[in-house]
Amino acid sequence: MTMATLFKEHIWLVNTILQAKRGISLAEINQKWVETDMSGGIKFSRSTFCRHKDAIQDIFGIFIECDRKNGFKYYIGNERVLREDSIQTWMLSTLSVDNIISESLSLQERILLESVPVEGELLKTAIQAMKQNLCVKIFYKKYGDDTTKEHSIEPYCIKLFKKRWYMLGCPHSLTEREEKPSCPFIMFSFDRIASMELTSTRFEIDPDFNASEYFDKNYGVLVHDNTPVSKVVVRAYAQERYYLRDLPLHKSQKEIGQGEGYVDFELALRPTRDFANHILSRGSLVKVLSPSWLAEQIQDMLIDAMRRYQE
Repeated sequence: MTMATLFKEHIWLVNTILQAKRGISLAEINQKWVETDMSGGIKFSRSTFCRHKDAIQDIFGIFIECDRKNGFKYYIGNERVLREDSIQTWMLSTLSVDNIISESLSLQERILLESVPVEGELLKTAIQAMKQNLCVKIFYKKYGDDTTKEHSIEPYCIKLFKKRWYMLGCPHSLTEREEKPSCPFIMFSFDRIASMELTSTRFEIDPDFNASEYFDKNYGVLVHDNTPVSKVVVRAYAQERYYLRDLPLHKSQKEIGQGEGYVDFELALRPTRDFANHILSRGSLVKVLSPSWLAEQIQDMLIDAMRRYQE
């Protein structure tokens, strides 16, 4: 059996158990399994099921537990990780969609996908460096710069945001640390990295660092521009109000009021430039009610945009 086939079975099994709110027995799993094209009409043996269960734990970090008091029914023991912005959620979602599309190749001309730049070798090097706590040497060219600059970086985490991969790193050289004493971290966009090399220089990651907490109060990847955490209230009009209900801007978002043709949402985050840019991209469909300084910033950006059209 190929690895691709095994992955498909793993993903199917996780989704089937996850959808069974009160647990599901092996017999019930097999009832659903034989109805799929993947099964070939052959049920899971207990040994095959156990192998799949162990592989799912090793590969995805998803624990399938058995409730013996509930008729030996299986459930996801750490379901919480699948409800958050975790790597398990991303992998499960990506591979689940891949399974669905791969089974529908006859419709390939009618299924249109959005391309995401793949930074394969850079991603591989960065992950290897994080695993071994090794510094990387990168040659990086910022937008607007004429030259490429060399950096020695301690890679702390990787983040995917709006179809771009980013690496959060701490400068390893004392010179670079002294340039930004109050902000040791720098965000590097993978598409601006000319090259990345794994070095033999080891570093000790800060034991108090938590990637999720670091970005917790942020919308995107701007994390150290001194923007304070604020209570932001936005008003969404027309269809946008339904869109924001289904796809919140931030996990802190909550609905606080509504009126004729609009809904008000409150968020607790750092309204950095990338957040302002997103609000601006929604045009007349979203209005910032508070804080006033953010509303004024959006107004200034709109005025600048109008001037562009008048030039």
